[in-house]
Amino acid sequence: MHDDPPPAGYTRFVIDGRRVVCLQHVAEATRLALQSRTLYEYAEHHPDARPLAGRGTSYAVSLPGDIERVVIRHNRHGGLLAPLTGDVFRVPTRAPLELRVSERLLACGVQTPRVLGYVTYPAGAGLARSDVMTREVPNSSDLSNALMSDDSDKRRRALRATALLIASLAEASARHHDLNIKNVLLQDTGGACPRALVLDVDRVTFVNAGQRVADANLERLLRSARKWQRLHGARVTDAELAELGEWIRASRSAPATTVS
Repeated sequence: MHDDPPPAGYTRFVIDGRRVVCLQHVAEATRLALQSRTLYEYAEHHPDARPLAGRGTSYAVSLPGDIERVVIRHNRHGGLLAPLTGDVFRVPTRAPLELRVSERLLACGVQTPRVLGYVTYPAGAGLARSDVMTREVPNSSDLSNALMSDDSDKRRRALRATALLIASLAEASARHHDLNIKNVLLQDTGGACPRALVLDVDRVTFVNAGQRVADANLERLLRSARKWQRLHGARVTDAELAELGEWIRASRSAPATTVS
């Protein structure tokens, strides 16, 4: 059972027990993709799939008919209990939440890849598995890649873009409880600085906390960056990370550009 009606522009339907919510213009392509058992299996076995590392492998592929380039991810638990809970969630899974949060962030001007749809698969006893597809962001890599670079200008441009992103999250009263450097995506648009987008938005909550939201998001990201310094030899310096907080404060009133 679906929990709430999908947002405007989305449709929902059922194929052999698999429950689909997606934008109307990708509905037929999604039906065709589900001729494989799952959406993820469609992506996994696509001849031109591009694997993306993360919590499990995601795949960038074209939907049938080449109507959209998408990233398809199979939802999995993280944390200490992940070996026990694996990929099974209580119905309706976290996929509907990710869609609602994504749409709200975009409406607030926060840059995040748009969720084009998701599929849930019954697993018995009120449980289900789910796949989520988002619009692919071309010419992009996550913040960890930039912070590992020996090019200090590249690192500082990446951090400036990240400051704009964190400022926009604060303006939207959006706290990301897992804002690590793998959850900031940087897109090269040919300009002076990349464009920063936030990922894994099902970990976002909305609170009326003003500056505390920006501080909490910054603190979480800094913990992640310092961990990469310690464990992976990230080249980013403490001075560059200190500048990030200054740039966020300077950017709080800067408008963000919505990614559709």
